[in-house]
Amino acid sequence: MNVFTHWVEWISDFLWGFPIIILLIGGGLFLTIRLGFFQFRYMPHIFRQTFGKIMSKGSGDGTLTPFQATTSALASTMGAANIVGVPVAIALGGPGAIFWMWIVALIGIGTKYSEVVLGIKYREKNAAGDYVGGPMYYIKKGLGWKKVAYIFAFALMMEVMASAMVQSNSIATTIEGSFGLPPIVTGLLIALLVALISFGGIKAIGRVTERLIPSMVVIYIISALIIIAFHFTAVPAAFGLIFTHAFQPISAAGGFAGAGVAAAIRWGLARGLYSNEAGIGTAPIAHAAAVNSHPAKQGFWGVFEVVVDTLIVCTMTAMVVLTTGVWEVIDADNAANMVTEAYGTVFGSALGGIIISIVLFLFVITTIVVIIYYGEKQAEFLFGAGFSKAVRVVYIAAILVGALGGLQFVWKFLDLLLAMVVIPNVIAVLFLSGKVREITLDYFTNVYPNERKKKA
Repeated sequence: MNVFTHWVEWISDFLWGFPIIILLIGGGLFLTIRLGFFQFRYMPHIFRQTFGKIMSKGSGDGTLTPFQATTSALASTMGAANIVGVPVAIALGGPGAIFWMWIVALIGIGTKYSEVVLGIKYREKNAAGDYVGGPMYYIKKGLGWKKVAYIFAFALMMEVMASAMVQSNSIATTIEGSFGLPPIVTGLLIALLVALISFGGIKAIGRVTERLIPSMVVIYIISALIIIAFHFTAVPAAFGLIFTHAFQPISAAGGFAGAGVAAAIRWGLARGLYSNEAGIGTAPIAHAAAVNSHPAKQGFWGVFEVVVDTLIVCTMTAMVVLTTGVWEVIDADNAANMVTEAYGTVFGSALGGIIISIVLFLFVITTIVVIIYYGEKQAEFLFGAGFSKAVRVVYIAAILVGALGGLQFVWKFLDLLLAMVVIPNVIAVLFLSGKVREITLDYFTNVYPNERKKKA
């Protein structure tokens, strides 16, 4: 088993090095160019169609409102990566990693938009009358690659189990450290809450995420702004560090070991890609259920996701870490504690720990609920609706096992399974980019002029 897991880890590390980074960055650049740099040319219009229409119920066919579908998709991206992943990137790549995180977000917009557009284009109704879609559908229907679609669906179905266990364990460990609550209690609580929401179906998930996600984001941003306000004199220097050390090495200081430009690029790209999930293919599964009148309109909500997740929330985390100076004191092995320590400089260590624990707990609950939905849809695609309900029970059991730290050998497959999800999805999106371009041109030729007239 040790030899086997060693090879799994080696293959995973290799794939998540340059191969997948090149695929995601190169693919994002290709899509951005083929779509005419739409995210830069039409960003004001995209913001009006998303931030400006958060309360709109949309028009057309679908199961969820556009915003409910978006918050459901955001629930799987908003989590530990935003609070814990950013300090790790700074600890290993220096402040310059944040610049490259922004770059990959701007490039990733093209990928996320394309995924969502294709998710709407090739969606269909299931036996319950709900709209379903995602990479497995556009790979099968758009390209005719049935076997590849089945590989994607099976890999994602298995990846969800490992991911749910890791998420459950991370929050159980955090809460045990902050409140002394045994992991078994936290695991039972998470499993119960997830079960109550999950058994309500996609409509219940949409209603919960529509309320929780905006509240969590607002609470986190406001509390982060309070921290930054107390250290406002350090803000210009923090931005200076980000821009300077994106292109220049930075030397060691205190607990910080120093970092070269290559490390800044590598960790900035990796964290950015992992945080906004552009290219992973999960977002179109949630967006496929949205009420909308044109695929491009829902694609704009994919742009909204990347902006909120990476350009706003991750930036808030970075500024909290940099302005308080904790990144220079805490070493890379304990980087996950940086945000809690930063909050402690203003709120005190006890209250700071409570705030972060609560935010993480809510993020993890919504993340697990949504990824279980993603897993169920893969089971439904592969084996039918009946099997998807059985898989839901397995996932909920995995939450409890994960909280206790059990079956850790399963976790070692997480990155490998995720690679098996990313690679076929990005390749499929690139092959279908002509269809995305056609849909985008149709929108900006026939719909956009009418939207401008309404604004006038």
